[in-house]
Amino acid sequence: MFSLHALLDALPYLIKAAQATVLISLVGLVVGFIVAIAVCSARLSKNSFASKLGGAYVGFFRGVPLLVQLLLTYYFLPFIGINVPPLVAAAAAVSLCEAAYLAEILRGGFIGIPHGQLEAAQLLGLSRLHAVLRIQVPQALRMTTPSLVNEMVMLVKASSLISVVGVADITRTAQNIAASTYRPLEAYVAAGLVYLVINGALSLAGHRAERRMARA
Repeated sequence: MFSLHALLDALPYLIKAAQATVLISLVGLVVGFIVAIAVCSARLSKNSFASKLGGAYVGFFRGVPLLVQLLLTYYFLPFIGINVPPLVAAAAAVSLCEAAYLAEILRGGFIGIPHGQLEAAQLLGLSRLHAVLRIQVPQALRMTTPSLVNEMVMLVKASSLISVVGVADITRTAQNIAASTYRPLEAYVAAGLVYLVINGALSLAGHRAERRMARA
């Protein structure tokens, strides 16, 4: 029989474990976005080598499952003499993977901007860098906001895979609770509720940001 008491007992541990999930997701988003800018620039570059290099990066990290990337990073770093905690290895793998998806989202936004705008801005005296930052970037972000919000939610859900390298996130903690209490249903229902709250808050914040950008 389902036990509400067991579910409520599990919640404090899962809420505490949510710190690792949120931390990995934030690091993955911030670092991934920085890397994504470079990858997107390479993909849009007129330089054939840079474009192919960016394409190879996207192809690899989108083609190999995140679970395999996590395991590769976790075992490869010590193999080359770099010993880091599981949390750092997981953050690195998630960031590099996320960068590939964000780069493609950003690339889609930039492709959707008419090329004539950049030329017109340069004729008005703006440098190429200023034209990109003041004209193209705001438009690209406005057009890709829904996709970026969706990607943030997907990132939080995908972060559940970091449990395979020993990080005590929500999923790993739920597994431990299920194993110790013999109440797997309650443990995983509680974990689902915590994920639901996190993703619900992200979606709400994203929709508000989308409405503000639409009015800008």
